[in-house]
Amino acid sequence: MSRKFLYLTKMSFKKKVCSKWFVLVNVFLALVVIALFNINSIIAFFGGDFDQTIQVYVVDEGGHFDTFEKYIETYSQASNEEEEEPKISLEKVEKDVALLEEEIKEDEVIVTLEESESEFLVSSVISKEKIDSSLYQIITQSLNATKQEIGFIQMNIDPTILSQINSTVTIDRVVLNDQNSADENMEMIMGSVFPTLILPFFMLIIFLVQMVGGEICEEKTTKSMEIILSNVSAKTHLLSKIVASNLFVLLQAVLLFVYGVIGFLISTRGNGVALPSSITSVWDSLVSSGFIDSFLTLIPLALVLMILSFLAYSLVAGILASMTTNVEDFSQLQTPLMLILLASYYLALMAGMFEGSSFIRILSYVPFFSCLVSPSLFIMGQIGIGDILISLIILVVFLFFLFKYGLKIYRNGVLNYSNEKVWVRFKKALKSRES
Repeated sequence: MSRKFLYLTKMSFKKKVCSKWFVLVNVFLALVVIALFNINSIIAFFGGDFDQTIQVYVVDEGGHFDTFEKYIETYSQASNEEEEEPKISLEKVEKDVALLEEEIKEDEVIVTLEESESEFLVSSVISKEKIDSSLYQIITQSLNATKQEIGFIQMNIDPTILSQINSTVTIDRVVLNDQNSADENMEMIMGSVFPTLILPFFMLIIFLVQMVGGEICEEKTTKSMEIILSNVSAKTHLLSKIVASNLFVLLQAVLLFVYGVIGFLISTRGNGVALPSSITSVWDSLVSSGFIDSFLTLIPLALVLMILSFLAYSLVAGILASMTTNVEDFSQLQTPLMLILLASYYLALMAGMFEGSSFIRILSYVPFFSCLVSPSLFIMGQIGIGDILISLIILVVFLFFLFKYGLKIYRNGVLNYSNEKVWVRFKKALKSRES
């Protein structure tokens, strides 16, 4: 039996891995994942530039260019601290404004500085098209600060006092109750980071169910099932399909991880080992919220929980597929399974809305739901390691009984080619199991 099992498993696994479809899909996935990690470079290659320097021509009629330039640099660096230089390049010009308007390009801006007796300074900001709101805000802030300094000077206020007034206020930030900050970090985690982590697992389960069911349906449709079961038992056949499919899905998960690592290494090739500021800011939030510590603690148990869930979903898919005669029948039977998976995915994302709810806690112990809901509640601090261990024990017991009684349904249905409706065959299979 062991040799036949290994042979069927090997053939099923080889059939999946050696197919042209597997190669094409993984080439596509590799390109997509690497492209997502390097989206900035790709956009820049096709003419886009996230760090494009804006050329600002200043027509100074009052001799205040130096003051305006000082504030432009100050506000540019304050709004974009991760860059060594501001994105705005100033140039003082003596040309007529009307002539500049005729020559201006899309990435250029004209700013005029004119003295006024009543307002100290008036200005115009001219561009060919509407400019970015953040850029316009920097220019207006610089103009207002320049106007204020001109006013103080004309009113004969001491430059030292002026410097003190214009300096940034020193704030000693003290938070007695940091719960709001923790809540904000948790919202960020549950809204962006956690969905990103569980989405591949969610997609792999869908892929796994379709693969197991499709392969069994194909063998029944082509009548090759009769030949196979004349040489091996139904138990060996079912186990080989489940093991081969799960190995394939785990291989696919490892490949996705490798694609992500490659994409990350390519994206940081010009920065040495330094990470982009957007990533470091998210990382700092994750560390401060305790997510990283919780995640590292969760990883071993979560992996075991997910692998066992893979087995549970694939086992149910195989049992359901045994009672079908075509792919359309399997699509009907797998619908409830897909709805359960979808419900568990959304419950995991919205777990924060049910904080303290007994209902969501109970679902974290239920097979098919526990694989997604339990990690979510653990990250949020609503359950502990002991609860996840309980979920694992329940899942193992569930798998034992599912295989024990599901195998009888599989034996009765795998060679059943009846034209009865699929749900009728399902009921008969259940009655046959009970008898």
